[in-house]
Amino acid sequence: MAKAKKAKRATQKKNVRSTPAKRLAKAELKHIPWKSIDLEDLNPLLQRQFVVGQNVMVARVLLKKGCIVPEHSHHNEQITYILEGALKFWIDGKEIVVKAGEVLAIPPHMPHKAEAVADTVDLDIFNPPRADWINKADQYLRGGK
Repeated sequence: MAKAKKAKRATQKKNVRSTPAKRLAKAELKHIPWKSIDLEDLNPLLQRQFVVGQNVMVARVLLKKGCIVPEHSHHNEQITYILEGALKFWIDGKEIVVKAGEVLAIPPHMPHKAEAVADTVDLDIFNPPRADWINKADQYLRGGK
């Protein structure tokens, strides 16, 4: 019986090694100062910049006090890290104020809305990258533009 298990394991290892690897585009090393990226004006109270990697996206979002990010959801996991100011979120039946130095992890498909309670700078990290932002199809942020 031990021989049969060893033979089975050897066959499994062989099959794993012989399975063709997915052909992935080679990730590119990037060094990008934020000051080199144009600020995108989405509405009078909201600007952003972003950098897209192979599997992740980081966005620097600038919100003036009173800016509302309408309720929305997306298939992307989101990590929001507040660098300056504060955002009030309505999410999962709760109101959560996230202040400078704090992080909010938003699971995929979870509806959320936010309001800047002060002038705010935040970093949003998305996996996978937000195709609607890259393609400028994010009308909910553009105030109907």
